[in-house]
Amino acid sequence: MYAVLRSIGAVHTESEFSTDWLGRSECYMRTLRFKGTGASIGAVAICASKLQHYGERMCATDTHRDLGKQFLRLSSQCHQHINAHSTATWLSTA
Repeated sequence: MYAVLRSIGAVHTESEFSTDWLGRSECYMRTLRFKGTGASIGAVAICASKLQHYGERMCATDTHRDLGKQFLRLSSQCHQHINAHSTATWLSTA
């Protein structure tokens, strides 16, 4: 997500991505890299919601429709990740 958002100029740094798109502290991405872990489901959910919000609004314009579709695809990928993680969690406790 970070690479795509950076490539279009939506964010400029990992710190900005962490705070603005994941709802976490500015050092969140560095911490994940240091620990060798992925983002929390909560952070992915925030990112999915924000991507969907802006994607829908951009799709309503002629100027940014393609970018909006890209945001919606990224949001869908986030939702798929959330669903897969959630399913694995409840299946392991069943």
